[in-house]
Amino acid sequence: MSLKDKYAIVGVGYTQQGSVPGRTSLSFHLEACVSAIADTGLKKDDIDGLICYRHFPASSDENDLTPFKVAEHLGISPRYIYQDANCSRSNLQNAVGALEAGLCNYVVISFGHNALSSDSLFYLLDEFSGDDAVFGHFGATGGYALPARRAMHEYQTGPDTWKHIAVGQRKWACLNPNAVMYGKPMTFEDYMNSKWIVEPFRVPDNCLVNDGGRAIIMTSLERARDLKHKPAVIMGLGAHHPCLDIKYATAMAGPTGAKKASEEAYKMAGITVNDVDACEIYDCFTYTVEVTLQDYGFFEPGQGEDWFKGGTIEPGGRMPVNTSGGQLSEAYFMGLTPLSEAAMQIMGRCGQRQLGPKTKTKEPEIIICSDNGGILQSHSCCILRRL
Repeated sequence: MSLKDKYAIVGVGYTQQGSVPGRTSLSFHLEACVSAIADTGLKKDDIDGLICYRHFPASSDENDLTPFKVAEHLGISPRYIYQDANCSRSNLQNAVGALEAGLCNYVVISFGHNALSSDSLFYLLDEFSGDDAVFGHFGATGGYALPARRAMHEYQTGPDTWKHIAVGQRKWACLNPNAVMYGKPMTFEDYMNSKWIVEPFRVPDNCLVNDGGRAIIMTSLERARDLKHKPAVIMGLGAHHPCLDIKYATAMAGPTGAKKASEEAYKMAGITVNDVDACEIYDCFTYTVEVTLQDYGFFEPGQGEDWFKGGTIEPGGRMPVNTSGGQLSEAYFMGLTPLSEAAMQIMGRCGQRQLGPKTKTKEPEIIICSDNGGILQSHSCCILRRL
């Protein structure tokens, strides 16, 4: 049985983002959920499914954050509840599965974190480092540097390709007043002159660390027709989880899980890559954008630099990518950064960055969206369309 055109994203919830001291991760989850519920016109008692993004280590002065705690503070009693304990990317599939099984009618997926203003980031870095810390490897940047460096060797990619991604997404952020990097334009020279974090990654190659939250609400297309906004309809879904750890990967430079995940999503949607109008790609690093688009079929290995040249992904470009600024220049909310932006673009609610005449781009009928977990270990692909 196909899931095509049966379910939809019907609301998006935002919070203040950037540096927001004095807030708990729980408070960001709650604010984002309340905002999303209000955005749909639903009441909180209508929400009977709750999914919180992966479990993060709590700050030293906070209690452990679970979906049970979020539900309690929202004042809801969901029939379905879920949270990953690791970096797998199954939230969208779990939400659709719960709706398809009739376990619930309206599912909220939320993310909240005070990573910038608390000490929780240090616990997370320790978690990512594990046994590799003895070799001087701390955090995710070193992990992603491994496949990026291998791709430089195999496919002659590198900073001359990635600069187009970092600069292009920054141009989108400068059209988004809520973006952390709004009003902070960047040139290729700025990119090349920026500091190294872990070679071959410079500062602009890395996603932001910020406080804030984000939430979406999903339901059936039948129910969605009665709500406040036109829905973003799910045409296709796919997922693949190819390796446990990047250092054990059999093909470090790709293909990643994005290849099989996108093939599944294209098949369900009944489209090809040529039907896609825009992309919202999980961009923890610039290289992640390149390898994901490569695996999605936009270009062959080694052709990335030529494909990105000439403003391809920028306002006015032929294939807009990460139109909010993405995790590199808007804010980091894991997979909800690209997914919420894709939904808002399909709904036509993005203001000055809205695809179409305002940005000299094609009005979006179909947008492909990615979520990536671990060090390229887990991938989810979603294709959304306009109703």
